[in-house]
Formats: sequence, structure tokens, C-alpha cells
Amino acid sequence: MSHDTDRKDLSDLQLVAQVVANQSKPAFSELVQRYQSPLRNYLRHLCGNHATADDLAQETFVKTWQKAHTFSGKGSFKAWLFKVAYNQFLQAIRKTKRERLVDLDPEQAQVVEYQQTATPDENTPDLERFLEVLNPKERLTMVLAYAHGMSHAEISEVSGLPVGTIKSHINRGKNKIQETFDLKEHTMHRRATGV
Repeated sequence: MSHDTDRKDLSDLQLVAQVVANQSKPAFSELVQRYQSPLRNYLRHLCGNHATADDLAQETFVKTWQKAHTFSGKGSFKAWLFKVAYNQFLQAIRKTKRERLVDLDPEQAQVVEYQQTATPDENTPDLERFLEVLNPKERLTMVLAYAHGMSHAEISEVSGLPVGTIKSHINRGKNKIQETFDLKEHTMHRRATGV
């Protein structure tokens, strides 16, 4: 049996241990293979821009390589990785705001806010249309819960929000989508997930 086959059988925790102990590039590569698609999808849902999401995913994996030693093993590696990605996303928003503030005169600077990059229309896929009506925290919790199947505890680990607040954001997000698109809950879940 080859080392590559052996790595596929290892848990995330075992792979991270190899990365930390030996700076194992093959172990890290296995983690990247496992999480590259889910991470990119997550970031695409958060920022609504494929190129930006891909850049953020790459930055996330670089940061993960550098900070693998900080993963405590409490909770899932996926939740920790998504937290790193969320922090990269927030840093990108802050950087964009700062850059935009430099270009504005002082009177305009006070009104600069993060805004969604696109407005939903009939040609936009259902999930993207649904997410466009949500504020960033509702979007984050809904994407993690429904698109990535994370528990409230895992979402709490990623976002740093209390579980009760997460439940409120998810509830508010569902209600906002249902009201905006005149949907019942079952129809919303089926259209968003394809199930």
C-alpha cells in the first residue's frame, strides 16, 4: 500500500498532526484535496464573486499551513478551516473599505458600507438569489447550516457567535427569504439544495 493511499485513510486530526510535527507537504496536500471544493463554495456564497472566492481560498490554505500548529483538535478541522476562511473574508472586506475610503472625500467616507456585488434577478440561480437578500451574518449562518451541513456548535466555532444568536440569524434569514420570495419552508429547502 502506498503512502498516498495511507493518507486518504487518515483522519483530519492525524493529517494535521503530521503537518505540525514534520511539515508534511503530502499530508497538507491531502487536507487541501479534501476541503478545496467545499471551501471555495463557502467563500463564493459569502462574497458572491468567484475570482475573489478563489483568491481567498488560496490565502486561507496558505494561512492554514502557517498556523496549523494553532489547531487545538477541539472541534472539527473543517470548522477551524472555515473560521480561518471567514477571517480572511473579513480582512478582505476591511481592506476594500479602507481602499475605498482613501478614494473618497471626508464627507462621503462616513457612508461607505459593505454592499452585495449583485442584485438578484430572474436569471440568477435560486441559492444566489436567496442569499442576496440576507445581511452578512445571516448569509454566513445560512450557508454554513444549509450548504455545508454544519451544526450550530460548529457554526459558533467558525463565526465566534453564541449558539442562540446563530439560531436567531438562521431563523431570521429563513423568514426573510420566505417573505421575499413568497415561499414555504419545504419549497425553500428543496430549491436551495436541489433536494
